[in-house]
Amino acid sequence: MSERITLFADILLPIPVPGTFTYRVPYELNDAIKVGQRAVVQFGRSKILSGLVVRLTEEVPEVEVKYLMDLLDEEPVVQPIQLRFWDWVKTYYLCHPGEVMQAALPSALKLSSESTVALHRDYVLDSQSLNDFEYLIVEALQTQPKIAVSEVSRIVGFKKVMPLIHTMMEKGILVLEEELNEKYKVRYERTLRLADPYRDEPSLQALMDALTKRAFKQLEVMLAFLSMGGDCDHELPVTAVLKKARATTAVLNAMVGKGIFEVRERPVSRLKTFEAQVPVSSIQLTEAQQRAFDQVKAGFEASKPVLLHGVTSSGKTELYIKLIQETLDQGRQVLYLLPEIALTAQIINRLKQYFGAKLGVYHSRYGTNERVEVWRYVNDFAQHRGEGRCQIIVGSRSAIFLPYSDLGLIIVDEEHDASFKQVDPAPRYHARDAAVVLGAMHHARVLLGSATPAYESYYNALQGRYHLVELQQRYGGVEMPEIVLSDLRVEKRRKTMQADFGRTLLDAVRTTLEQHNQAILFQNRRGFSLRLECDDCHYVPQCINCDVSLIYHKGQNVLRCHYCGYTASVPSSCPACHSTNLKMHGFGTEKIEEDLKILLPEAKVARLDLDTTRSKNDYQHILEAFQDKETNLLVGTQMVTKGLDFDSVKVVGVLNADNMLSYPDFRAHERSFQLMAQVAGRAGRKGGQGKVVIQTYEPMHPVLQDVLRNDYRGLYEKQMATRRQFGYPPFYRLVMIRLKHKDDRKLNPAAAALASQLRPLFKQDLLGPEYPMVSRVKNLFIKQMMVKFKREHNAQQVKALIMEQVRLFQEQPDFKSVIVQIDVDPC
Repeated sequence: MSERITLFADILLPIPVPGTFTYRVPYELNDAIKVGQRAVVQFGRSKILSGLVVRLTEEVPEVEVKYLMDLLDEEPVVQPIQLRFWDWVKTYYLCHPGEVMQAALPSALKLSSESTVALHRDYVLDSQSLNDFEYLIVEALQTQPKIAVSEVSRIVGFKKVMPLIHTMMEKGILVLEEELNEKYKVRYERTLRLADPYRDEPSLQALMDALTKRAFKQLEVMLAFLSMGGDCDHELPVTAVLKKARATTAVLNAMVGKGIFEVRERPVSRLKTFEAQVPVSSIQLTEAQQRAFDQVKAGFEASKPVLLHGVTSSGKTELYIKLIQETLDQGRQVLYLLPEIALTAQIINRLKQYFGAKLGVYHSRYGTNERVEVWRYVNDFAQHRGEGRCQIIVGSRSAIFLPYSDLGLIIVDEEHDASFKQVDPAPRYHARDAAVVLGAMHHARVLLGSATPAYESYYNALQGRYHLVELQQRYGGVEMPEIVLSDLRVEKRRKTMQADFGRTLLDAVRTTLEQHNQAILFQNRRGFSLRLECDDCHYVPQCINCDVSLIYHKGQNVLRCHYCGYTASVPSSCPACHSTNLKMHGFGTEKIEEDLKILLPEAKVARLDLDTTRSKNDYQHILEAFQDKETNLLVGTQMVTKGLDFDSVKVVGVLNADNMLSYPDFRAHERSFQLMAQVAGRAGRKGGQGKVVIQTYEPMHPVLQDVLRNDYRGLYEKQMATRRQFGYPPFYRLVMIRLKHKDDRKLNPAAAALASQLRPLFKQDLLGPEYPMVSRVKNLFIKQMMVKFKREHNAQQVKALIMEQVRLFQEQPDFKSVIVQIDVDPC
């Protein structure tokens, strides 16, 4: 008889605490349990959670532990290599493992219990002894056996219902239970198959003869079914058959009742399927592209990440497609990261022509169930290598956490973009840097592509850490666009301004529209007006939760905070002095759209910003309409600057370059150049040379002059000298520490205390504590300090010192309520 083994499992839970929790494995689950499966555990006195099994051991813990309740999966949903990657993210970005799990797993795979109430089995209804609220709850429970606590709140009309529920429990009326809710719902479709009595041809012919005589509608359904390839062994979707036959459900039900058809249900995917239409071999690279392609492969041979510095419209995507095909031929997976969801629509349309069903999409606009299906296709790749779907994943930064088993290629397109950096909540990771580490774990090839690389990436390439490949010619010999700086001081002096448009820009847009071409206008502010101000006392409406002014949105006729979402009605008079002399100042994309419809009534204007892209497919609809020339003038925020490819765009306008240049950040000049160079790259991608008009009050600004010359390297050299002198990346590493509290009288001494702990360790390399530009967000006051240290220093030792001081700080009773957030490599 084999020896009975007692196993213990370390369970990772999606909560922000250090470490894991140990549970005893029931003996009957010993043979079923595996690392990477989800397990149901009791957490605390009553809460039930699902967690991940990250370690199995026979080592007996020093304290008594609870039993693991059940397993949710037959096979692991997370791969061992993925757990290693999570551990690196936790260590490098100084966060808790549960926070990494929370960010990585789709919400439908993270199950938690919901409190429900039910009538006590011994309770006898006595309506006279119940108050009004108790009667409402009991009445609801007589029609359904259980209701959620959240539903109780809705029934009685107030939020804090737990005291009421506890009172009813003490009276013996209610019991409180915890139920684990499965969030993922399998989609089923009804299918149709021919019943077995009609398997042979004579029986089927006799049926057809009978239907011809007395049931013509049923005959049409049968003919549609047979013409679509259906029989006793091949099922067809009910909806497809009825659509082809133009018949109703009643006709089909009658045939099912006669035993002609059998209706079944089968699980189906929610994901769209694509058909490959064009072979990758049809792509013919130019001489410059072929040279770059060979250099990229040489970099891969040297086992280095490759930085592809290719000007806008140089044909980088064709190189990506060739490399993807090579990886598929090796039977490995591909990850294609993009900074903006808006970009995925165009890229998917291009890639699906070549790769069809092997293409999968993963980003936050996908529904909960769709994200789970993509996760499972990727996880199943090891069992169905090269056969299944989603061998290529196109996605935003969260796609880096999918359960890849054999990544062969990672492409980070527009790698300079700040959207790759997660800001809140933790883990505050940078997808580009994490992709390089993930690639090394999988022994995958990593390609970073951009027309304006991040200075850290370019520095790494020049230092030999990355392999640098330059592609400085536009595809098809198209010229780089002509760039014109429009001096707004001169325009105002000559009185040639119309609304917020100078004559130079307006004439260029008008000319291109007359030639049946298109234009894109960029303004990095959404909304209608940036602030409403009283001309008499200079009162400006402020958010009640944040230290920012409210922005006017004309479409909803409200003032809105872009930090917390608070809205207020537009006052008819000044709340401070009661003057009616209120004026709008500044302009956003909404105002530009309205002004253009007045100034250019013949234009068909569309707007691309957060306000117009709230639902999943809004991006795609706006961009497809522009691609099909249903609209010819696109106004947008930085969404319009990133990688979009439209043949007919000949003019691009930057409405206000000065806001970007004057932003108080050491990366302001780098980001300004990147944004303007990227938006300029949307012009003249096919056919004749495009034109870019940049409106500014400082046309001689050094950065604008570098944009004019398209001198990326020149600005890079100047910025490197400044950053070396003052100690900023890439020569120094940065760790930002933010402290938050609802009471600034508690926050200030807390920040001073933590700074006093850190200053002896870092001396002049500790900056702060200071209030940031926005010192209160969502009713929390913020103070921050920054630790700088040279790249040559041991980063893990420095981070360990910081974490130790933060731990000691949080142990002090006066500061336990202070929130501490650590941001490694802040953007």
